[in-house]
Amino acid sequence: MTVTETQSRLTRRAENGVAPIDYGKLNAVYGAVLAAVVLAARRPSAESVRAPELLPLGAATFALSKVITKEKVGSFVREPFVEESAENGRRPRGHGMRAAVGELVTCSRCTGAWSAAAIVGLRVASPTAGRAVSSVLATSALNDVMHAGFNWLTARADRAEA
Repeated sequence: MTVTETQSRLTRRAENGVAPIDYGKLNAVYGAVLAAVVLAARRPSAESVRAPELLPLGAATFALSKVITKEKVGSFVREPFVEESAENGRRPRGHGMRAAVGELVTCSRCTGAWSAAAIVGLRVASPTAGRAVSSVLATSALNDVMHAGFNWLTARADRAEA
């Protein structure tokens, strides 16, 4: 395959308006963020993240990605990249990088990877602030679980009464 053919393949947009090179750019930024986290973790003064912290960090990641991808309060983040309507749901706007970011901010798993990098990065760079932020977000996630459980129980009780 020639250089021109390779360039054409990388820049050819798929039906979703995104070319492979656009995903490559997003992955390059994510890789740079991860590299920064690794470099911060290598500082002599850096505290390592311990195994017992993984569950609260995971819950914090869940809460942050949910706010960005699903909640009304996070719509300001999605708005430049996503069209939201009752009829069509959420669809990425435009094409190229704009559409690729639109796909990213509507995917809770995708945004979760970026959220994890941010939360762990904060925890490594500033342990006290990182623990405070992850505690707030993990508590928010626990609140979501408790509300979901409560809704499930009350719906079950309502069905049993009916």
